[in-house]
Amino acid sequence: MSRAGLAPLGAGVLALVLGTVLGWDPTILKVLVAPPELIRAGLVGIAVVAGIGLLIAAVQRLDEGSETDGTRDLPGMVRGIRLSFLAVAAFAAAAGWVLAHPLPIVVALIIAGVDVIETSFLLLVVTVRRR
Repeated sequence: MSRAGLAPLGAGVLALVLGTVLGWDPTILKVLVAPPELIRAGLVGIAVVAGIGLLIAAVQRLDEGSETDGTRDLPGMVRGIRLSFLAVAAFAAAAGWVLAHPLPIVVALIIAGVDVIETSFLLLVVTVRRR
């Protein structure tokens, strides 16, 4: 796997570590989860727009990877699955800011981290298997 392929894996591990650290420090959680209302509203908007964009990209990637001419783009489909889980993570983060509660935000980081790690390994398997 190339260095570019390892970058998502590192980002996934970083998200898991970040979620763990945030989950244990109540002062950091309060600052990130319950900022002033205007900032929180902006964060909700950004997370929802990002989630919708990721969901649209996931559907397009899955559609492109589906079998049309007798071949399937498995790496593209795995990346589409990755994008769909990242959309779920974005919506979970938005819910955390709407509710001003840390649990959905920590869950969003865990969803994103586990998903990126898992799909990185799936891409590695698909790439090695094709050779």
